[in-house]
Amino acid sequence: MTTGPEPGVCPNCGLAVGATDNFCENCRTELAPAVVSGDAPTAARECPACHSAQISADGYCESCGRKMPAGRDHIELDLGLLAGVTDKGLRHPRNEDAMGLATAEQAGHPVALAVVCDGVSSSRRPDEASLAAVKVAVRVLLAGVREDADLLETSRAAVAAAQQALAGLDEPGPGDPPSATFVSAVLTHEAATLCWLGDSRAYWLGAGSDAKRLTDDDSLASEMVAAGLVSEADAMALPGAHVVTGWVGADAAGTEPHVATFTPPGPGVLLLCSDGLWNYRPGAAELAALAMPGALTDPLGTAAALVSFALEAGGMDNITAVIAPFPPTAPAPEEKPADEH
Repeated sequence: MTTGPEPGVCPNCGLAVGATDNFCENCRTELAPAVVSGDAPTAARECPACHSAQISADGYCESCGRKMPAGRDHIELDLGLLAGVTDKGLRHPRNEDAMGLATAEQAGHPVALAVVCDGVSSSRRPDEASLAAVKVAVRVLLAGVREDADLLETSRAAVAAAQQALAGLDEPGPGDPPSATFVSAVLTHEAATLCWLGDSRAYWLGAGSDAKRLTDDDSLASEMVAAGLVSEADAMALPGAHVVTGWVGADAAGTEPHVATFTPPGPGVLLLCSDGLWNYRPGAAELAALAMPGALTDPLGTAAALVSFALEAGGMDNITAVIAPFPPTAPAPEEKPADEH
């Protein structure tokens, strides 16, 4: 599991820094950089499938026999304000999902940022595509928050940067150019700014009974439903239902992403996920039943539980879930024990 840096001391020069500082005033070291799933691959501490901690020396779960994931196969990121888990699933040879998380401070309030990308399997180098898109996009979003830029325009700029990064991956060869779906969120104490292309989704899961899907898929299934040809359930059962009609990639230059602002009606959580999760529970109320109320106080544990649910349901695809509670609230500083005399 990867966590953010501890506040209080600059990791580079050792001088004291403020809990909400973005940079060290002495050496300009970035104190709260974005974290990306491909940058710090870590082994799972327990079996993602059965939750046993009994792992053999050669990397197998002694309870269910599953080979433990390595590298990008299973990664957990926890920044306090938000957390995410990604897993390659049970049927794919590699994880073509990627996620990037970051935190910032704006006008005295904490801000949570996230990007989730799912590499398009029919394209070349989809695992590299998702990771490259996430890396640049989350950093563009983070810079925009720090500069107090317009968040809708910053979100568009993040997609444009992702498009450019994937164009740099392209090279002659069979198949489509490297490409990925995209969904991002910047969550402030007032609202969530969303941006997406493809079929990775954002959901609002309220602390009460309110839950709703916040994004519309760019997919053949979604187009058929919008045209009134079939119901959503029937569309998802058709061959090619998951063929996307919007993406980031070298062949998507000029494609305009969807952007939206959502104002939560009260406390709750924002969920970003790839289709490896929502394909098993597409309804917002269904996901809320799985995630709430634990997601309000334990985003990492809830993200892990959602991934485990998808694995237990079949794990047919790569799975990513990111949980960000609203309103973003910085954890209270730990009380130091009184000196003994």
